[in-house]
Amino acid sequence: MPLFSKSHRNPAEIVKNLKDNMVILEKQDKKTDKASEEVSKSLQAMKEILCGTNDKEPPTEVVAQLAQELYNSGLLVTLIADLQLIDFEGKKDVTQIFNNILRRQIGTRSPTVEYISAHPHILFMLLKGYEAPQIALRCGIMLRECIRHEPLAKIVLFSDQFRDFFKYVELSTFDIASDAFATFKDLLTRHKVLVADFLEQNYDTIFEDYEKLLLSENYVTKRQSLKLLGELILDRHNFAIMTKYISRPENLKLMMNLLRDKSPNIQFEAFHVFKVFVASPHKTQPIVEILLKNQPKLIEFLSSFQKERTDDEQFTDEKNYLIKQIRDLKKTAP
Repeated sequence: MPLFSKSHRNPAEIVKNLKDNMVILEKQDKKTDKASEEVSKSLQAMKEILCGTNDKEPPTEVVAQLAQELYNSGLLVTLIADLQLIDFEGKKDVTQIFNNILRRQIGTRSPTVEYISAHPHILFMLLKGYEAPQIALRCGIMLRECIRHEPLAKIVLFSDQFRDFFKYVELSTFDIASDAFATFKDLLTRHKVLVADFLEQNYDTIFEDYEKLLLSENYVTKRQSLKLLGELILDRHNFAIMTKYISRPENLKLMMNLLRDKSPNIQFEAFHVFKVFVASPHKTQPIVEILLKNQPKLIEFLSSFQKERTDDEQFTDEKNYLIKQIRDLKKTAP
């Protein structure tokens, strides 16, 4: 039996056909419709090679050949650069092909991760996809798949483009902003040691931008950002970050203001950050002074804070513990 029947062209032919038709699509002339059909067919054929069919697994050597053709031809880059020109089903196929080939391993090697590491502009094209509504969610899916691999997450984290996330999570289209936040969160939580190193090296610029998210007019952005902040500073890998964050009086003042936000959910997330300031056994003098200055008010406020959460025993215990900590604070002798 030959490896390829008449209807199943070999990987080199599929890649060449797809590349040629992408060139026609880019021109957007009268041949576009025919080219669009050919692109769809080629993507289907490619998907079948990578994913196999219902009754049989894809042959390893054919998958390897297709991967090599994709790298050598630069088609992987073209498909992302021109994603908006491909029809709806085709966009889904590109996402599936990209993620499938990204997961491919040979022993301990991940060839596509190595390829993208050598062509990092692929990552930044995917990130910039958040600016194009028709491809934003597809780019988000592919970017999150890239971030699963530490070498690729490192490229994005330590790039100038990382700060673009702060505008993408505030986009007016809810679905796109939420997707951008999911990717942002993934980047800051998946690879613990790498992220701790990144946050320590870039503390001032990152937390300056992060504060704007905590002050956002957008309820969802504000709540998600508070929740993520709590997760970051309570992670043991980020101990140095937590120590720095809770030593700064402006951060405590911000949390005290957010405790009084009109949204109970925002208040609740702020509480989980506020408690770290109060519970720390190594408070800096400026932090102690703020807590002492507001001691009676804080005790009164916390005593009646979210009393309706009667079924949350942990919250009640933490609240009582904070009240005791604040009550026991003493002025240090000059």
